[in-house]
Amino acid sequence: MQTQSSPETGINQLRKNALGVGAVTFLVVSAAAPLTAVAGGVPLSMLLGNGPGIPLTFLLVTVVLLLFSVGYVAMARHIRNAGAFYAYTAQGLGGLMGGAAALIAILAYNAMQIGVFGMFGAITSGFFASLGFSMPWWAWTYLGIAVVAVFGYRRVDLSAKVLTALVILEYLVVLVIDAAILLKGGDAGLSIAPFTPAAFWSGTPAIGILFCFAAFIGFEATTIYSEEAREPNKTVPRATYISVLIIGVFYMLTSWLMVNGAGVDKLVPQLQGLQDPTTFLFGLAERYVGHWITVVMNILFITSLFAGVLAFHNGVARYMYVAGREGLLPKSVGVTHSQFQSPHVGSLIQTVIAALVVALFAATGQDPVLALFSWLTNVGTLAIILLMAFTAFAIVAFFGRNPGLESNPVVTKVLPIVTGLILLVLVYYISVNFGAIAGANGVLAVLLPGLVVIAALIGFLAAIRLRSFDAAGFARLGAGQEA
Repeated sequence: MQTQSSPETGINQLRKNALGVGAVTFLVVSAAAPLTAVAGGVPLSMLLGNGPGIPLTFLLVTVVLLLFSVGYVAMARHIRNAGAFYAYTAQGLGGLMGGAAALIAILAYNAMQIGVFGMFGAITSGFFASLGFSMPWWAWTYLGIAVVAVFGYRRVDLSAKVLTALVILEYLVVLVIDAAILLKGGDAGLSIAPFTPAAFWSGTPAIGILFCFAAFIGFEATTIYSEEAREPNKTVPRATYISVLIIGVFYMLTSWLMVNGAGVDKLVPQLQGLQDPTTFLFGLAERYVGHWITVVMNILFITSLFAGVLAFHNGVARYMYVAGREGLLPKSVGVTHSQFQSPHVGSLIQTVIAALVVALFAATGQDPVLALFSWLTNVGTLAIILLMAFTAFAIVAFFGRNPGLESNPVVTKVLPIVTGLILLVLVYYISVNFGAIAGANGVLAVLLPGLVVIAALIGFLAAIRLRSFDAAGFARLGAGQEA
């Protein structure tokens, strides 16, 4: 097989050698928004899902993603493309499926970023209102959109430096709480009960699995940045495994200590008694550390949300860039900035889309958290899990056609098939229960997940059009740059 290279060379490329293992890892981890997940996602997963079984759920999800990563990074060694899941789907399952994957990915990252912008506006508005300075949630959201637009337009390593600083602070404050609970022995001594099958099967484990999986969203970003990484054949695999392990171990241990901090048997009743489950971690922090840390947490909660939207913005801008470069979107989208070598057109388009969607929700009086955040982030989660399932089967097909590239069938067949089937089960569960999971009823329970189908159809039709007008370009879909 010949080395795969992009038809575009010279100035129209992303900035080379901009990112090392550490920078790529932090871009991925920041998309998981650690403090946002621990303060918001984990308590909700305990309340609605399987309660004290969440630590074991995180462990199992981490194992699944590590198994998926084996084939994922094997394919990354042969295809270097900022389109990641799209590129692998195109190269494995063909250009038509690749076109569908590209538009699903663009929808997913748009939905994730805009949804998190809703919570960013709400939390920021509430924080400053407590200080006597009131502005509506959408005003803070637009301020965030403007700042993210500046970072997205400029060099990617500038974004990485900002994310690195914010993520380090997030981890530190949560680790302080973890250490305090650990040293004080929790509510009634430290228990391993959360790691038992009985704990896992309590409540509704399927919802717990979904929430835990959502905590890893942004995981694919290691390969999104492959065109900008130093020594990508080493950087991407290392950053992928490190990212999954950091996210998984951190959430597993933190959730275990949160369960013990409240008390294994007291956890769910305590959560049920809270008007807002996102205050659960703040209550533990005040109990085990002191009031001072809750002030710091409030500020970092806002910066955590900002770090998340910045990472998602970078991801969708690169997907748009690749889709434009390869002919699925207008060629004008697939260009980079002459000075910054950033995907500035994709960044600008994403900014406009975010502004318009926020305006729609604000004008119709929708809640920024219960509607904008909940609806769109669940659409994004569904879309990304579907993309991962596509990718798992694409890995099998790609190495089946190119057996000389990888010789280990466990890497090229067994693990991708197993993880692909697991992911398809998750897609089915989310789809049929979307209304209950996202809090969207009636027509919205069908329309919102239906957006994924609509995006897939648009991408499929775009690929058909490309095949008709540029057969050579269609054949190159997902080929990427020299690997």
